[in-house]
Amino acid sequence: MSSSAFSSGLSGADDIVQWQPGLHPVCHSEIFASARDAGGTAAALALALDGACRVECGANDRRAILWVQDKKALRLGGRPYRHGLPEKLRARMIHVSASTPEDALFALEEGLRCRDLICVIGEIVGNPRALSFVASRRLTLTAEKHGVPLYLVRLDARHDLSSARMRWDIRSHLSQVSRWDHRAPGLPCWRAELFRARVHPQGEWILYDGGNGLVARNPSAPFTPDHGHLADKAGNRSLAAL
Repeated sequence: MSSSAFSSGLSGADDIVQWQPGLHPVCHSEIFASARDAGGTAAALALALDGACRVECGANDRRAILWVQDKKALRLGGRPYRHGLPEKLRARMIHVSASTPEDALFALEEGLRCRDLICVIGEIVGNPRALSFVASRRLTLTAEKHGVPLYLVRLDARHDLSSARMRWDIRSHLSQVSRWDHRAPGLPCWRAELFRARVHPQGEWILYDGGNGLVARNPSAPFTPDHGHLADKAGNRSLAAL
């Protein structure tokens, strides 16, 4: 993937469009979230996978994802649970545990230089001095140069200066009622507010996995889940036969 894939993150004001799933990923996104749950990290992974689907070279693409955590993030949230990841990623994740924010930033930047990665995900707690605007700018420029998108999760952090092309506030949202069994757990959802973006206006959505990719709906719109992927698997058979 070349840096041209990030052209949507570098265009002028005349190209501003509403964000929606399916757009090419920008080079550098920040996700602000609480460390009390895994909502921010889960949403970052969902956004990363949605972006990866747009730039992967095909079904045989086996590039890995680099996941970097600083010591505080590891203590608060634990390591990524490999068997809880999407099946196609379980053998493709490289996890790095960094002792300090400085070490985490170094690992993130080195990962962005590797074109054999689909993307880089990072978790850093709070507002460490090391994560200055200059450091943020270095990450942005490195991602742009090498064409590897970065999704940096800022846990329990305040909004500070950053060169990130997209900045999100994300929190867990109530799961929707299951269509097939109202007693069963519903789809995991996140309430996502895009409060800064280079080429997108601000907006707020409920995000969830619709089975065929990431779905974003207006928070005030009624929920109508798309189960078309189940029908596709069923063909002309009854779902009860699956």
